[in-house]
Amino acid sequence: MSQATTVGGQYAVIEKPPVRSFALAPHMTDYEAMCQGFQWANMAKELRLPRANGVNQATICIDDHPPEVMTRAALLWHGADNSKETYTFNDLKRETNKFANVLTDLGIQKGDRVFTFLERVPEHYIALFGGLKTGAVMGPLFSAFGPEAIKDRLEDSDAKVVVTSVALKDRLDSIRQELPNLERVIVLDRGQTGYEPEAHEVLYHQAMATASEDYTVVQTDPDDYSIMHYTSGTTGKPKGAAHRHYAVVAQYATAKYILDFHPETDIYWCTADPGWVTGTSYGMFGPWSQGVTSLVYEGGFSADNWYKLMQDYKVTVWYTAPTAIRMLMKAGDEVVTNYDLSSLRHLLSVGEPLNPEAVVWGQQVFGKVFHDTWWQTETGAMHICNYPCMDVKPGSMGKPFPGVTAAVLDDEGKVLPPGEEGYLVLKPEAPSIFRTYWNKDDLYQSRFKDGWYFTGDKARVDEDGYFWFIGRADDVINTAGHLVGPFEVESALVEHPAVAEAAVIGKPDPERMEIIKAFVSLKVGFEASEALKDEIKQFVRTRLAAHAYPRELDIIDSLPKTRSGKIMRRLLKARELGLPEGDTSTLED
Repeated sequence: MSQATTVGGQYAVIEKPPVRSFALAPHMTDYEAMCQGFQWANMAKELRLPRANGVNQATICIDDHPPEVMTRAALLWHGADNSKETYTFNDLKRETNKFANVLTDLGIQKGDRVFTFLERVPEHYIALFGGLKTGAVMGPLFSAFGPEAIKDRLEDSDAKVVVTSVALKDRLDSIRQELPNLERVIVLDRGQTGYEPEAHEVLYHQAMATASEDYTVVQTDPDDYSIMHYTSGTTGKPKGAAHRHYAVVAQYATAKYILDFHPETDIYWCTADPGWVTGTSYGMFGPWSQGVTSLVYEGGFSADNWYKLMQDYKVTVWYTAPTAIRMLMKAGDEVVTNYDLSSLRHLLSVGEPLNPEAVVWGQQVFGKVFHDTWWQTETGAMHICNYPCMDVKPGSMGKPFPGVTAAVLDDEGKVLPPGEEGYLVLKPEAPSIFRTYWNKDDLYQSRFKDGWYFTGDKARVDEDGYFWFIGRADDVINTAGHLVGPFEVESALVEHPAVAEAAVIGKPDPERMEIIKAFVSLKVGFEASEALKDEIKQFVRTRLAAHAYPRELDIIDSLPKTRSGKIMRRLLKARELGLPEGDTSTLED
């Protein structure tokens, strides 16, 4: 077993044993050697690209595996009510063909936008890959989104069809009249009886019952758009980061060498929702491009439920979020002893920096260290990571994946030496790097300069080439792994009839990394009270999402602004955290 010690209060390097001693040899046995010889083109060759219909992620991940893989379980679904369903790759091929025919009958053509707004149910995965077969650009939405968040994304993308459920459709119904380009709504009636669809609605199971199981996948080229995830920035509404079908090359390669899949024996659990990029890149594309069996759990978080799932399904590779790991730590080490988790072989985390204590805790309770991975919605695949064959420095992002060039730059764009903090940048070399922000190409182009992609993160690199996350270079808030733009929350806050002005900041939190804290001033005629604070917070929660509302809110007389009227979030944050206020020469009197 790897060992970790502390030196001067800091966690020392966790040294890995020689790979020859591993019970199952990792695919990457020598990081440096692999970096020397790695070529993305060789990964494309492993995937036998291009294929008969060009490059289509549905063909690669679902339809075109060897016969012995097609009969393998692809999806093990465990419902919130403990019901269970199993789908082989053959089953998914049949069901996605049927759904592609449903969309085609509704007039969906290559390039049209189709969105899914569903819970973690098998139909979510079937709909997404069925849409990809038609050449549609798919946009999965998080099931906790409120009406305003849904409207922003459907309106910006000009979505023609949305697939939702009876339980979720009320949120869509409340804003549908504001979406003139939304032609049809497919309603999943799983477990429902007697639901009568409206004129613009199609019942999922009714349409699937008469759909053909045969479908010829639409020809898609490597650069054709396949999937679009909306991500937040400092200003403006969320923007759609569009990815291409060829991104599967990077998702396949990183899943092979970082998640270290052994498809014949692995049972994999990615805990991310399909509405987030992790839930597609590594809940679908990465594992299924290799024929790996994946577990999907519909229910919410519970330490006992999660451990029981891993025990009962004999999970071998587990990819989860730091917030979830910290919640498991909070539940106590004793809970772990109630379950047989000996099947676990490889543990990884994603979404926010993993604190050193959590890395070492994994080693103490599971006998396995958590491997942190860094990437973004825009990168589409992992870029800087810790690997099974490589020593781990607790708290570090790790090293760039072979084929990825990363650096830390100063304000003048010069590469900084080890130890100095600056802007984390990447060469846009990986096939998975996003191709545009939907309808915002100027903003997209602004992220690239002098051959570098600017990530918006700040970092440093040490003498050994390990990267260390410092923080965001902008005001974007990372709360439990979800990036939330302050503008979106502020826009929702000022829609409340009592709020005159609003500003939000990210406030450090031991469990969620950051929470959203809001500062508002009130309109004349309203009085500050705890009841009003709660009302405003819940107002935002129902309009945006459970993760995007302010958990703390202060009512103040006025917000600090520059003489030109710009609210100074930086000053609010400094005052909240007791930090130096810096230059206040532009502050209005």
